[in-house]
Amino acid sequence: MSTSSVSPPAVRRTAWAEGLDELRAAATTEPGRLRVIGAVLALLVVLFGAVTAWQVSDRAAAADDVVEHSQPLTADAANLYRSLADADTTAAVGFLAGGEESRATRERYTADIATASALLVKASANSAGSDGAGAQITKLNGGLPHYTGLVETARANNRQGLPLGGAYLRYAHERMRTELLPAARALYDAETERLAADYATAKAWPWWALAAGVVALGALGWAQRRNYRRTHRVFNRGLLAATAACLVLLGWLVAGHTVARGGLTGSYEHGARSLRVLNEARIAALRARGDENLTLVARGAVLTGGQQDFYEAGFRSGMTELAGAGDQGAAAARSRLGAALALADDEAGRAPVRAALTQVREWQARHAEARAADDGGDFDRALATVIGAKGSTGESFDRVAAGLQRALVHEQGEFRSAADGGRAALDGLPVGAGVLAGLGALGAVLGIGRRLAEYR
Repeated sequence: MSTSSVSPPAVRRTAWAEGLDELRAAATTEPGRLRVIGAVLALLVVLFGAVTAWQVSDRAAAADDVVEHSQPLTADAANLYRSLADADTTAAVGFLAGGEESRATRERYTADIATASALLVKASANSAGSDGAGAQITKLNGGLPHYTGLVETARANNRQGLPLGGAYLRYAHERMRTELLPAARALYDAETERLAADYATAKAWPWWALAAGVVALGALGWAQRRNYRRTHRVFNRGLLAATAACLVLLGWLVAGHTVARGGLTGSYEHGARSLRVLNEARIAALRARGDENLTLVARGAVLTGGQQDFYEAGFRSGMTELAGAGDQGAAAARSRLGAALALADDEAGRAPVRAALTQVREWQARHAEARAADDGGDFDRALATVIGAKGSTGESFDRVAAGLQRALVHEQGEFRSAADGGRAALDGLPVGAGVLAGLGALGAVLGIGRRLAEYR
């Protein structure tokens, strides 16, 4: 009996494996190699354009956020602090006036509270994604009605001549000083951090795009050198056009980002930094004014651990922060006004700061007169020197605030001008990247196609 051997069935290969075999076989011939080179060149050029468009769009969006969102929100947070602090100061002025609180004082307080409420609504609408900002806004929304209620109770008692009004006002001020203003300051710091993050994103070099450009140009250079060595032809028009497109795009990318980075850096150095220092100066002035008023309201009822008047010590601390130690002469270099003068890069920016410093020195002199009168038992004279219409510390404070506001407006313009110039340098670059990449890829394909035609 004979046996016959049965051959095992042939294993069917996958389409992927067969395709790889065909590709390997094609790559062994010059036309096949040229097709692979053309495909790789086109892919690298398109990749360069795509990565450039992506990274430039990302930086342009961050630059837009700096100008349109984070910096305005930082300014709003500073204005929120100012409104709250000014409302507290104005409430104390009205209380000191007794039952004769002026209509202007009442309207100023009401306007400050309305401004703070509106800014809280705006901040709440733009706090998405920021847990820190959201927590502070919640605290402010809950604390502001309580504060205004305490102020109204203090006023009602004051109109009736009841000494309990002073206690209510001190309690309201304590709530403002320990809860609302710290929350407003934390919100300001959170928005400042968001601004810094947007600046960092907008100014970051597009390293992936630059690397893709260098790789694409290197591949195009290698392909042209290979073409020259095999054909002794110096130029291939298609590959030359692709190289030119990549060079233009790479140059545009470097120049555009350099200009944008320079503009954004200028907007920070000569705008955002100055705005921050000026806002800090305004905060110090407001805090000093509030403590000055509370000194007369408390009448020595609140003392520090060293048995000094708590609010008078706060006033001196605020003045030191604002202009430095002492009560005359130039502002200390590390004080808020000294820093603002150093950062201002033109006379239009320095002049209002100098004017504010002049008024600070006048304020300090008038404050000394008020303290001397109060310490000598002449409370009415001290009161007139602090809240009177003419020749008072209140008049000096308003002039300080006006000078700082003029400086803020000027520096805001400097910021906007530099930032707008910086982000404008990126205009059209994402679209241009797509167009140039498309032209470069087409040039690479046509250049390789011309060589392929010689084999037909």
